[in-house]
Amino acid sequence: MSLFRDSLAYWVVGAILLFWFVGAYNRLMRLRASALQAYATLDAALLRQLDFVQMHSLKRPADAADPPDPALVSLHATTAQLTTLLAVTRQRPLTATNIAALATALHVMLAAWQRLHPDAVMRFEPDGTLARVVAQQSGTESASVPSTPTELTPWPEPSAAAEIARGQFNRAVAHYNAAIRQFPAVLVAWVMQLHPAAALG
Repeated sequence: MSLFRDSLAYWVVGAILLFWFVGAYNRLMRLRASALQAYATLDAALLRQLDFVQMHSLKRPADAADPPDPALVSLHATTAQLTTLLAVTRQRPLTATNIAALATALHVMLAAWQRLHPDAVMRFEPDGTLARVVAQQSGTESASVPSTPTELTPWPEPSAAAEIARGQFNRAVAHYNAAIRQFPAVLVAWVMQLHPAAALG
């Protein structure tokens, strides 16, 4: 009888541990799926920014006899690099090294765009509200929205979609990272080889 009770106790403990493990794993998978979905939205928004840059700068007519504009050549190179890294990151968007490389390429492209269009700066809060608009005219600053889309920086496309998507992705990553670092869920993450993701800075 004592052996039966001991065996039953082991089965009960084993069932509880299995139930806990499956529950913790499912929670981590839901948070991971949310981060992946948020990245898909971010990826689409970044592609629209890239398309905007290519449409408004890379297709500008130029005199074949003129030497190439270094700023435009630089922008060509940065858009090519960003296109490549978007394709790589799309395969594994929660890999920290991929996101770090993507962030670098994105900021390089935005800097190259701003060198070509330095007259206006527009930034958005993560919720999409306008944070700051500075349009320089004759040495003065105005709070008015720039009159042409090509003046918008750091986001070239006149839309807050990319900033909103970046904020949503970063929040999803933060929730996922917090979950896999909590005990005892950290044991599940270790067993299933779930690694922390990186936010897009």
